Order: sequence, then structure tokens, then C-alpha cells
Amino acid sequence: MFSEDELLAISGLQHLRFCERQWGLIHLEQQWAENALTAEGRILHDNVHEGGTEARPGVVTARGLRLRSLRVGLTGQADVVEFYRAEGRETGTVQVAGRSGWWRPFPVEYKRGQRKAGSCDEVQLCAQALCLEEMFGVAIEAGALYYGKTRRRSDVRFDAGLRAETEDLARRMHALFAAGRTPAAVYAKKCESCSLYEQCLPRAGSKEGAVARYLAGALREGEPKP
Repeated sequence: MFSEDELLAISGLQHLRFCERQWGLIHLEQQWAENALTAEGRILHDNVHEGGTEARPGVVTARGLRLRSLRVGLTGQADVVEFYRAEGRETGTVQVAGRSGWWRPFPVEYKRGQRKAGSCDEVQLCAQALCLEEMFGVAIEAGALYYGKTRRRSDVRFDAGLRAETEDLARRMHALFAAGRTPAAVYAKKCESCSLYEQCLPRAGSKEGAVARYLAGALREGEPKP
């Protein structure tokens, strides 16, 4: 279990899943550079969070709900949590302040673009579900990712594999934070779209790392044999 002071940002999981160095630059060195993509994403999230809470028959929509989990050591803010009315008290249902009856929580995360390869977005959403489960004491089976470019939702099942990946990343993030050292750069094609490219200089960093490894190997080869 973690204390309140030890909690790390849920948003960091997405950065870590994309690139450990990007996570370090943002969350250890406090570096951030906005490009067109990140600006669009920030504006989208700001607009979603400003909506407050609304209700229509059978569903209550809460925006900007604060989240935390002491078990996995995460904290953050949900874009949207929808609560769907249940017939009665069933597995996975909760009570909502100011509302009668029982409700089933369903987290929704908003993204500016379209569905990506990999599990960056799914991990972030699953982490929100883990927080909600701890806060409400229920199991949450699914949520959704809404993509602004396609204006469509993509349903996400919180299965055992995704839960394990999310918790493994949370543990890795805490280990890196405790070490307090930004991981070295490793260039990949995805680096070209990163808003921190100029701060990271992945091509230069990768070359420096290769030279260091070469020199270390050469020195080992030159050592006398026991």
C-alpha cells in the first residue's frame, strides 16, 4: 500500500508505455513542449472537464472526477464516468450521491486523434478503472475510449491481461521515480512525432550510448585474463 504522498499520476502510465525516456523528461525533469497534437488534446480534455455533472433518464454523467488508488499508487482525474441505472443492487453497482437506486460505473477517456497501435490508451483507462474499483469497492468490467478524429467510441474490456500490464507499468513507474534517473534515449520511428524530440535528441543519445557500450566492451577485452 502507498501513502497519499507517494501517489503518481495516472497520465504517466501512457507516457511510460510510449517511451520510458519521455516519461522521465516529463515526470522527473518537469520538461514539456507542446505541439499541435498535444495542444488539441489539452483543449479537448479541458472542454470535457468543464461540463460538470448531468443526468438523463437512466444515466448520470460525472466529469472531472478525482481518482486514486493506494494499492497501485496512482492518482488522477477521469474525463468522464457514466453511471448507468441498474434494476437493483447487483454485482458491480454503487450508490451515487444525491441519486436513489443503484448504478453501474463506466469510465470514458477522451482522445483527440484515432485509435493507436499498442495499448497506451487502454492502460490509462484501465488505471482509472482500478482507482474506481478501490474507491467504490466494486469490480468494473469495461469502459470506453472516445476518439475525436473518428467521433466514435471504442469499448475496452478490463480483462486479466490488461489489468496485469497496467499494474506492472505502475510498479515500473514507481521504481523509476524512486531511482530518480531519466532513462537513456533509444531512437525509434515514433520519436519523430514526440513533442519532446528537441529536448530528448534521441538520435544523438542513441549514438552516445552505442559509443559508450563499444568503449566498455573494448576495455573489457583488453583486461588481462585471470
